[in-house]
Amino acid sequence: MKYKLAIDWDDFLTNYWQKKPVILRKAFAEFIDPITPDELAGLAMEEELDSRIVTNKNGKWDAKFGPFTHYNDLGEDHWSLLVQAVDHWHEQAATLVEPFKCIPHWQFEDLMISYATKGAGVGPHIDNYDVFIIQGMGRRRWQVGDRNPNYKQFSAHKALLHVEAYQPIIDEEITAGDILYIPIGFPHNGVSIGESLSYSVGFRTQTSQELLSGFADYVIDNLPNGIFYQDPDLKLPSDPYRIEPYELEKLQGQMIDLIKNPDLFNDWFGKHITIPMHDLNIIPADPAYELDEFEEILKSGAELHRVPSIRIVKIEDTAYINGEKIPLPMETIDRLCETDVLHYEQLQDEQTLNVMLKLVNLGYWYFDEE
Repeated sequence: MKYKLAIDWDDFLTNYWQKKPVILRKAFAEFIDPITPDELAGLAMEEELDSRIVTNKNGKWDAKFGPFTHYNDLGEDHWSLLVQAVDHWHEQAATLVEPFKCIPHWQFEDLMISYATKGAGVGPHIDNYDVFIIQGMGRRRWQVGDRNPNYKQFSAHKALLHVEAYQPIIDEEITAGDILYIPIGFPHNGVSIGESLSYSVGFRTQTSQELLSGFADYVIDNLPNGIFYQDPDLKLPSDPYRIEPYELEKLQGQMIDLIKNPDLFNDWFGKHITIPMHDLNIIPADPAYELDEFEEILKSGAELHRVPSIRIVKIEDTAYINGEKIPLPMETIDRLCETDVLHYEQLQDEQTLNVMLKLVNLGYWYFDEE
């Protein structure tokens, strides 16, 4: 099914985005869960997915990481199963992300799904990302505090970073179709009332430190000839042990020039930002298709499906997918971005067929075998 989201985005971005939390009642009218608890439990048995079980029995917190082989020792309450990047592996769950794609797509991280029993949660904590928490079946009570840089955090368990007690500014239950939006830095705690499913659509940007480290690695790999400091107008200094301000400025300028070089920075960022944090369900074609075979399959009416949640971004007149540059004109790129399913009529010029052949052989698109 296709999910329709009732949000006034202009109002939301003006008044709430990265400013304050809000409950959006019945943002999804007549919400239907895209996945069952049993399906989620099955996914958590797979090695490719990141999953964990958090328990809080008798006031003691514990966390175990998947893949899991069974769940029959957990009891009936006070435990949660959380699975990351379900949108990468479950096509129906991935459709839940579609209504949020009006937000810059490069900031989207993944869809995390949580199944919780009565009294379960992961405890009061602070996230380093913005999140839309969609309530599915059941109910949860959420307590959200105000943002404060002085909150003390502590390890309730080696895998669980909790925050000290805070005064809630939101203390309400949410039910199926409601969304709780929490900006980065606001403490929150959700406790399940009976069994429930929650869907967290997360938006995360990397820190400047992480980005600088990634760019430095790219520069090292792509500029084999080092850029050395030079000072042909050097005058004998009065104190040769002192580094002069102009020398520091010159060194900073050399480094800033690298960042401001669009050929370097744009290419690095396009490749870097399209690599997901979690594994995608990518299966390279084996054996690889030859061009004639590929074209014949398309001509027969076969559909090409894009791998769920694989990331495409456009920077100026270039596009990137999963760390690869897409050498196609922007008109064609737009079609690839906006269309999950492709047909021969959309791809029949020689350049597009050759590029798509490469991307299909890499596993980024695949033929539907049904």
